[in-house]
This record gives sequence, structure tokens and C-alpha cells, in this order.
Amino acid sequence: MPGLAAMNGKQVAVMGLGKSGASAARALLAGGARVVVWDDNAEARRQAAGQGLHVADLADAAFDFAALDLLLWSPGIPHTHPRPHPVASRARALGVPLVCDVELLARACPEARYVGITGTNGKSTTTTLIAHVLKSAGLTVAVGGNLGIPALDLPALGAEGVYVLELSSYQLELLDRARFDVALLLNVTPDHLARHGGIEGYFAAKASLFDRLKRPDGALVGADDAYGRRLLARLPAATPFSVEDALPAGIHAETGLLVDERLGETVADLTTLPTLPGRHNWQNACAAYGAARALGVAPTAIRDAFASYPGLAHRQELVAESDGVRYVNDSKATNADAAEKAMRCYRHIYWIAGGQAKEGGIDSLAPLFPSVVRAFLIGEAATAFARTLEGKAAYEQCGTLEVAVARARARALAYGHPDAVVLLSPACASWDQFKSFEHRGEVFRARVNALLGGAA
Repeated sequence: MPGLAAMNGKQVAVMGLGKSGASAARALLAGGARVVVWDDNAEARRQAAGQGLHVADLADAAFDFAALDLLLWSPGIPHTHPRPHPVASRARALGVPLVCDVELLARACPEARYVGITGTNGKSTTTTLIAHVLKSAGLTVAVGGNLGIPALDLPALGAEGVYVLELSSYQLELLDRARFDVALLLNVTPDHLARHGGIEGYFAAKASLFDRLKRPDGALVGADDAYGRRLLARLPAATPFSVEDALPAGIHAETGLLVDERLGETVADLTTLPTLPGRHNWQNACAAYGAARALGVAPTAIRDAFASYPGLAHRQELVAESDGVRYVNDSKATNADAAEKAMRCYRHIYWIAGGQAKEGGIDSLAPLFPSVVRAFLIGEAATAFARTLEGKAAYEQCGTLEVAVARARARALAYGHPDAVVLLSPACASWDQFKSFEHRGEVFRARVNALLGGAA
């Protein structure tokens, strides 16, 4: 955990005691700050009190905001939209900065280098891919932020270290002095609009990352959507990347060959990488390549690291390959848009789908049904999905994931299609049968391994 000695003796309030808030409270207390915390959840308050933290209702009119030096705000709590939060409003009226834990990390470890990754889709894969490339090149790396480990639970790094941080729009609007060596925007599509007052507010939050660059040429921006192109027009030193067009002065992979036009070289054939399938992953690879180059990693080293990238759990994770059949865990695909990205990558799909239905169901996936050899339906959405598939793709009702995996394997072996893929890409939330999408993916992985072990 980074030292927060600069906060020694400071009066700091922490609003929200989720993962990042609880982590920040512990770090602040260890750094000698006088910490007061609050969470609307009584159990979270009880646990905080048990750890020696002072608990006080920050919404109480008697609370002395004027005494605060800083308000650590958990990004998941709305503070401006859809309506101003009264605690945030009181703090701002008195000039008390609202920041998130990433800001405190940047203050605690100012000598380290920082890579910030944002965008609507692909952040987690790109973040882990960049970290993998940098580690493979021998750099000291810590990875976290919006992904996995909270910022203040990461190890302290000096000038030799690199923090690779996934950043949400919520975190970006809670930064103050943080500065980045590399800033990366993958894409922008409408998301979290209520939290930002509309698409322009959402885009502004994403674009604010580029106001925090140490050097203008540390900017990398995806050029395949209108918002990325708008940002590029404001950043003449930025490097654009694309999977749609061959860029004359950027990085592109429209055919699956990653080309760096700045070098005039084809760097890697992305179509050969089983853990980075599909155009959306080609975009992630272009971004990761650009970030690693900005930090001085050689193109050949990046290409070699791409080949050894293990993939991100539950996001088109290749679990196993046996008897000509691949088993892919895409449990993170909790809606049709996410499932579409996976389904576009394969020709002969034995599709495991269903769970707690999302609005719109799977109607939008109809153009991809010809690639579905057979669907294996589970959970609450199974009946509705069957109605959508009727006459368009073969299906069978399986009820549970365990049954679906066994039947999908048996059918794939019996049919003998080349390039067969048993794909868990549910297009549904997991809450009807599982604790989380991670739990669902773990059950899939365990069942596949058990079946293949038995077959061996």
C-alpha cells in the first residue's frame, strides 16, 4: 500500500465504504490522517467502527465540513447528476476537494509513471494486456483502479515503476492533481448518461483524462467513432488507432494485421492469437501496442508478449481445446451487445445462453443465428429465448449450466464441425442461478475441466 505521509494530521472524510472507500480509509488512517467515514449501509459502518475508524453521518447538518482538508468520494455514489448530492454540495461550497482513491495514489507515488485507460468498451482487456506486455518487457508494473485491486491497495512504486490503471468516467471526474504519462481512449458509446447529464457530459468526463497528460504525445485515441474523432481534432500530437481504416500516421488493424504507419511496419498478425479474437480485441491490441511503444518497449517484444497473453477471465476466455472443440467462457456477456462481440468471432457455435433476461432479449442477435449450430438454454430467460430462436436456430432446454455444458460437448463431438466452439455467452445477468457472472464462469470452467478430465 502506498504511503500517505503527506496526509499526516489532515482531516479527511470518506463517503462510501465499498472496496475503494474502505481501502482508502485504511490507507489514510495508516498515513496518520484524522479520518471520519460514512456509508448508508449499517453493516459497512459496523465493520468500519470495528477497525477503529470514526463513523459519523456526513449528511448531518451539525457535521463540520469547514474542518475538512479533503473528501474522499467513492465513485459509485452520484454527486452531481441526476441531482446534486447534499454532502457533495456542502463540501464544494466550502472549497473542500472531492477526490477518489486514484488521486491519492498519484499524490503518494509521484515519481512512478502512470498509464490511464478509459473508454466505454474494452477497458479491462486493454488494461490487462498493457500490463502483460510491460511485465514481459521486464518493467515493474502494478495494475488496478476500476479493475480488480483498488488503487490504494497497490504496492508503492518509485521512478522505475509503472501504474496501469483502468479508469471509469466516475473516477475521472474525481481527479485533481493526478498526471499521466500515457492517456488512452478506446471508444465512446452512450453509457451512464443519467450520471453525467447526457452523452456530452459522459464524453467530457472521458476526455478530461487528456487534460492530465505530462506530455501531449502521450495521447492515444481510437478513431472509429465520432467522439474519438472529435477528441483527435483537439489533440494534434495524439496517435490515432483504428480497426476500420488504414491511418496514414497511426496504428491500424483493419484486416487483422497490426500496422504501425509511424514505422512503416507490420508488427503482428492478430488473427493468429486465440486469446484476442475479433475486431473489438484488435482495437484493444492496437491501443496496448501504442501504450507500450510510448513507454519504450520494442515492437518485437510487444508482438511476443501478445502471443503469450493468457486472456481475461470470463471475457472470451479460452478454457480448453479437446478433440477439435474449443470451450470459451464469455460469462461477462450479460447483454446481447456483449454476446454479439463473441458470436462474430466463430463459425460453428454451440451456444449456451440464458439467465436473468435483459431488456430487448436476443432479438438483435438474429443476423448471427446462422452461425449457431445449436443453442443450449438455461435459466429464467430460456422460454423467451426459445421463442426468438424458433425456426431460426436449433435449440434445446437444459435448465442448468451443468446440463448445458454436457449436452453441448456431446453435440459438438457428434456433429464434427470444423472450428467448433462451445460458447458460454449468456446475453443475460447471472443472478437467477449464480452469485455473479464470475461465479457463472467459474462453474462453466469447472464443468468443462471435469468433463475433459473424465474423457481423458
